[in-house]
Amino acid sequence: MEPKTKQKALRLLTNGMYVLTSRSGDKYGAATVTWVPQASFKPPLLMAALRKDGSVFQCLAESKTAVLHVLAKDQKDVAQKFFAATKSEAGQINGEPFVPGKNSAPVLTNLPVYIECSVVDVNDRLGDHALVIFEVTHCALSRDIDPLTVTDSPWEYGG
Repeated sequence: MEPKTKQKALRLLTNGMYVLTSRSGDKYGAATVTWVPQASFKPPLLMAALRKDGSVFQCLAESKTAVLHVLAKDQKDVAQKFFAATKSEAGQINGEPFVPGKNSAPVLTNLPVYIECSVVDVNDRLGDHALVIFEVTHCALSRDIDPLTVTDSPWEYGG
């Protein structure tokens, strides 16, 4: 199979685009992520595939908490901010304001939907990403949205 064909085919999978945040002590981690399906109703579980060398993975591996933010279709500019290294200063992460969530992980206040989670399990032995299982502990929705998906975006990922 040609690499371009594989990349094109994988891009057709219906992946959403999210921002995942976490905190461990004074360190913050945040990243735009795309591989996040629901894994169980009872208890409510999510699974995410995360870069092992990313700041968000390092923080959640230590703190066992995270917040998944659902991006609206018109928030490509926000997604772009979290492709860069995490910088936190003056109540902002990568230029986006945040407050501590119920689990102390950062909640980005400009994003319409967030899901607070506790880490249940981490498998970092397979592939180039770690598989993280989260239990949903709290959710908030400030408005109804059409979620941003990979196919709505101009970005290419992987290969």
